[in-house]
Amino acid sequence: MIRLFIILSIFIFISPGEKIQKDSSSVSSPDGNIRVEFWIQDGNPYYSANYNEKEIVQKSALGYILKDNDTLTDHLEIVSTKNSSFDETWEQVWGQQHLVRNHYNEQIVHLAEKDGGHRSIQIVFRVFDDGFGFRFVVSEQPNLDSIVIMDELTEFNMTENLQAWWIPAYRDNRYEYLYKKSPINSLDTVHTPLTMERADGIHVSIHEANLTNYAGMTIAALDNNKLKCDLTPWNDGTKVKTKTPMQSPWRTITIANNAGELITSNLVLNLNEPNKLEDVSWITPTKYLGIWWGMHIGKYTFWESDNHGSSTNNSISYIDYCIKLGIDHLLIEGWNTGWTPAWYENKLHVFSFTESTGDFDFDRVSTYSSVNNVHLIGYHETGSNIDNYMAQIDSAMQMYQAAGMHDVKIGQVGSRLMMTEWHYGQYGVNYYRTVLEKAAKYQLTVNFHEPVKPTGLQRTYPNLMSGEGARGMEYNAWSEGNPPEHTVILPFTRLLGGPMDYTPGIFSIKPTHVHTTLAKQLALYLTIYSPIQMLADLPENYDGNPAFKFLQEVPVDWEYTQVINAKIGDYYTVARKDLNSDDWYLGSISGENEREFEIELSFLDKDKTYRAEIYADAEDAEFDKNPEAFTISSMEVNSGSHLKLHLAKGGGEAIRFVAL
Repeated sequence: MIRLFIILSIFIFISPGEKIQKDSSSVSSPDGNIRVEFWIQDGNPYYSANYNEKEIVQKSALGYILKDNDTLTDHLEIVSTKNSSFDETWEQVWGQQHLVRNHYNEQIVHLAEKDGGHRSIQIVFRVFDDGFGFRFVVSEQPNLDSIVIMDELTEFNMTENLQAWWIPAYRDNRYEYLYKKSPINSLDTVHTPLTMERADGIHVSIHEANLTNYAGMTIAALDNNKLKCDLTPWNDGTKVKTKTPMQSPWRTITIANNAGELITSNLVLNLNEPNKLEDVSWITPTKYLGIWWGMHIGKYTFWESDNHGSSTNNSISYIDYCIKLGIDHLLIEGWNTGWTPAWYENKLHVFSFTESTGDFDFDRVSTYSSVNNVHLIGYHETGSNIDNYMAQIDSAMQMYQAAGMHDVKIGQVGSRLMMTEWHYGQYGVNYYRTVLEKAAKYQLTVNFHEPVKPTGLQRTYPNLMSGEGARGMEYNAWSEGNPPEHTVILPFTRLLGGPMDYTPGIFSIKPTHVHTTLAKQLALYLTIYSPIQMLADLPENYDGNPAFKFLQEVPVDWEYTQVINAKIGDYYTVARKDLNSDDWYLGSISGENEREFEIELSFLDKDKTYRAEIYADAEDAEFDKNPEAFTISSMEVNSGSHLKLHLAKGGGEAIRFVAL
């Protein structure tokens, strides 16, 4: 479907630059609830932020240390400020909400050194009703050309020892760790989004937006509730290598009255640039089967063998399952040469991205899929050997384009790119952007695994469909598994940056370490958002199972999203309206404890009656004892109705509301 970029309403007011004599300024959100203060003290810049008259961020430093201990942070004065307001509504190519309002007040503070080189820097603040962002802008100037950043001094100093949900940074498994909850004063150096809860229930999440030609930000805990930006280094210890003009990513602070409001914030998206792709007709949100889970549980191999998952015969059998099950996309992994039993080990593997294994006939499989209206999703595993991949990327993507394919999953398994650079350092950030832009040239959507964390770039490049960047379903195949609370934490942490390819949908739970009920597996399609959703189990486990009807019907593209209730790690209930019909869907999930809710259905359209098709945990279901027990029932409801939900331990409930 082609969707036009529609500006529904714009109001812009820009005040002229004003020469000021004072050392402070401020800017507030459109509703007046958030106020950001900026000031110069002893030549150094600081900021703070209030929400509803409560101080959220106390005095926090800003600035840079450059190479050779050169500082761009002291002996500064405010030269001028420029204020403006902006209000537009834009249309997403796909998303949790079809129309997004982008409404903020902005202040640009122009600073200059009072002595020395008289260099200048701007700090731009944009304040929304749900938080604020700020960035540094350095223009071309006589005394500042090349820039080597050794440290960014940005602080996020809290007013109390908040509780935080976090994963450690600078570890070999990138972002693939279980979240911990602890006070911020006991944090390791951690990844963002970093989500925290104050004693009064206000939730705060620190992240970044529009991460471009810059090192990814991690957060280091100091003392006395102080948090500081820690830029991911190159292997030589430097952080960012660039030239003027330069602008940093936005540092974002989302502020919410409760956990649910974090989910519906569009702050990170709005701080990215508008869609740069003129033609988006080839970008299709979809569900897909994959030759994937069988390789993780040991039924098949990634590499050529007697039970090679991606052999011609097995690929054709999966296409036949797509036809039978009504799923029109199929991911095939491991079809190309270079795969070995040691493919995942931390060394530079050499894959071909155009040469098939001896038991896989690319032309035969692609032709068979095409005549049966099943769209193939390609796979490129780089093994973090970026030089090898970039030498082949054009021919590899041309091959997919010539076969009529529009989707590719790209993996970067390894603790470092090229065994030397962090995935989320400047090298990695630039690599992922280059691949994304190259894929757009060949009309390919991208699903990055082992990625740099998402920072809202899908607004600018909507062919960036999804990514991993967290501990996903595969850990349930060959480790102790993800605990029940893991998927009740992800929506409030990792997913605040962008969609995740978690790969839910496991029905055969007993022989694995999938610590959920089957009903929760259904609900994950609502609670873990992605415009592409894998039906991850072996297709034979879906065949004939009445619960599969829900997976056939649940959409992946939404008109509107509303959070019903949420407590991070404990429970989460969300309602979403289908973009292409009048139907609504609801997903509710629990951590390790069973839950009971009575919810109002006021989110339903007022003038309609619905048939609620309910997929729920059976009375005796539990994630660790009877996970596959579920019930299916239906009843007629409207916006004035109430529903009682019973979630088992590690359980969930999924409902389709069919408009009658």
